[in-house]
Amino acid sequence: MSEHRSHEATVGSQFGVQAKAYLNSAVHSQGPDLEALADLARTWPQARVLDMGCGGGHATYTMAPHAESVIAYDLSPEMLSVVAAAAKERGLSNVTTRQGRAERLPFDDASFDLVVSRLSAHHWQDAAAGVREAARVLAPGGTFCLIDIVSPGTPLADTFLQAIELLRDVSHVRDYSRAEWETMIAAAGLTTVVTRQNRMQIDFDSWVARMSTPPENVAGIRALHAAMPQEVAAWFELKADGSFVFDNMLFQAVKPAR
Repeated sequence: MSEHRSHEATVGSQFGVQAKAYLNSAVHSQGPDLEALADLARTWPQARVLDMGCGGGHATYTMAPHAESVIAYDLSPEMLSVVAAAAKERGLSNVTTRQGRAERLPFDDASFDLVVSRLSAHHWQDAAAGVREAARVLAPGGTFCLIDIVSPGTPLADTFLQAIELLRDVSHVRDYSRAEWETMIAAAGLTTVVTRQNRMQIDFDSWVARMSTPPENVAGIRALHAAMPQEVAAWFELKADGSFVFDNMLFQAVKPAR
């Protein structure tokens, strides 16, 4: 039997070797959610920003031109090295990096005006703890913006969604539903003020290539695609080449002012 690793080690292993792929990923480097983050940053000039689970750093690059400072925070040191180099190339001298887990942030209470997490939270081992930590480090009156793939909320489609996500990337934990996220956000003492949903187009070949998904896992995903009931295939808008769509949702929440 092979030796089992911790989830933290699995995440670090999966994303460390793929850091530059995420920097150059079309899915991650563009989209209406980044436009929304730019708009948010413009309305809060000179904000102290935390990019929580920064990945390839696209939220950081979007918000830094309008912020006082941005800390790009991630579990993967390799990801952080890529972000630091890219920020330097872009002349973003107000960007610094810090390594660690979402569930235990190494920052004081009320340290940030804006806390952002984009396409990261489905890897968190304890999403509710991560949201509580985001709320803790947020200053009163500050804004938390979470962007992630969301489950359709129906058991049948949810089962297929989680299965193909895990086959593609073993560090995947869960794509939560809108209701689950709203419950976690409220439990952390934040008030959701904006929700936006869009359909994210996924090209199958680049999706699996980005994570270097093993061939046997790619075959497993295609087998699940072939076995999908009609209503699930319709939700995914599944194409003959395996390409499909995800639901991507933005939640913007505020911390009550004292």
